[in-house]
Amino acid sequence: MRVAVQAYKNVDFEKLINDFNEQLKDLRGCLDPESIKIRLKNIEEKLQNNPDWDSIETKNLLKERAHLSERLSIFEDLIKSFNNILEWFEFYKEEKNLETLQAFLEELEAFESKLKKEEIKLLLSGEYDYSSAILSIHAGTGGTDAQDWAYMLLRMYVRWAEKKGYKVKLVDSLPGEEAGIKNAVLLIEGPWAYGYLKGEKGVHRLIRISPFDANSRRHTSFASVTVIPEIEEDIEVKIKPEDLRIETMRASGHGGQHVNKTESAVRITHIPTGIVVTCQNERSQYLNKMTALKILRSRLYQLEKQKLEQKKENLIGEKKEISWGNQIRTYTLHPYRIVKDHRTQYENYKVEEVLNGEIDDFIREYLLWEAKQKLNKK
Repeated sequence: MRVAVQAYKNVDFEKLINDFNEQLKDLRGCLDPESIKIRLKNIEEKLQNNPDWDSIETKNLLKERAHLSERLSIFEDLIKSFNNILEWFEFYKEEKNLETLQAFLEELEAFESKLKKEEIKLLLSGEYDYSSAILSIHAGTGGTDAQDWAYMLLRMYVRWAEKKGYKVKLVDSLPGEEAGIKNAVLLIEGPWAYGYLKGEKGVHRLIRISPFDANSRRHTSFASVTVIPEIEEDIEVKIKPEDLRIETMRASGHGGQHVNKTESAVRITHIPTGIVVTCQNERSQYLNKMTALKILRSRLYQLEKQKLEQKKENLIGEKKEISWGNQIRTYTLHPYRIVKDHRTQYENYKVEEVLNGEIDDFIREYLLWEAKQKLNKK
C-alpha cells in the first residue's frame, strides 16, 4: 500500500501520535483489561469445576468468555499496532528518508483505520450490548407531519439495520389517518444490535416545509424512539398461562389476501402488569404468537429489573414528553440542511444520507460521549 506523502505535508506527527495515545488511554479506562483478565481466569475455573456442559450457567459462561476474549484481543492488537507506529516514527526521525517515511505512514494509516473500526466494539461494555434490539417508534405532537416523520425514522432504522446485515422484522405498526404511522415496533436481530442502537432512545425532532400544508409553511414534528435489548429465552421470566389473555384478529394494512382475510394477528395481554403486545407481521397465527411472547418476555424482564434496581434510569430509558425541549437530535431540512445531536454536539450536513440509514457516525460519537461520561464519574 503506497501512501500519498504529500497529504501529510503539514501534519504534526508528534501531536497526532499523542492524540492516538490519549484515545488508547480512554479505551483502556473504559475496557479495564486487567479486570477482564481476572474475570476470564474466574470463568475458566468455573468451567473446569462444572461438569454439566448443557446447563444454562455453562452456556452463559462460554458466551461471556467469548465476548471478553474478543474485546481483550482487539485492544491488545491495537496496542501492538500503536507500538509499531512508535518504532517506525523513531526510525524516520533517525533516517530522514522517503522510504522510512513511506513505511511509517503506511503503519499510521493502517492503525487509524483499525482504531476507527474497532473502538466501537471496545466501547460496548454494557450488560446487554451484545443482544438483539427491540426498537419502538411513537409519533408525537405535530399531527400528520409527526406521523410521517415517525415513518421516516422507521425507514431510516430499517435501512441502517439491513446495511449492517441484521435481520429486521416489523413486529407491529399502526398506520396514521392520512400518512405515515402512529407507532411501530422493530425486532433487529444480530450481535451488538442493542449496543449500537441504545443511544438512539429519546425524542427526535424534524424541521421542514410540510408536504401536507397547502401554504407550504415550516413545521416542527416530533417522534420518540425507545430501545430495549431482546432477552434470550434462557433468562428466567415466569409467564403463567392463566396470566395471559390471548386474542386473535385480522391484520391491518397491506398484508395481502391471506393475511387480511384470516385472523392471523395476535394480541397478548399480561393481566398482572397490563402489558399488551401485538404482532401481525407474520403470515401464520402461530408465528405471530411466538414473536409476541418473545417480546412480552423481554418487557417483563425489563419490568422486574426496574423493580429490583429501583432506578429511574433503566434500559427502556426515562420517558419524556414527545415535544419541545426534550429532543436528543434535530433533523433540519429548512431553511438549511443539518442533523445535530444535542448530547454530543456532533453535526452532519449529509441529511439525505442520514435519513437513508447512514447513522454510524452518530452512533460512534454517542458511544465515545457515553464512555467519557462514565470515566468522569470514576
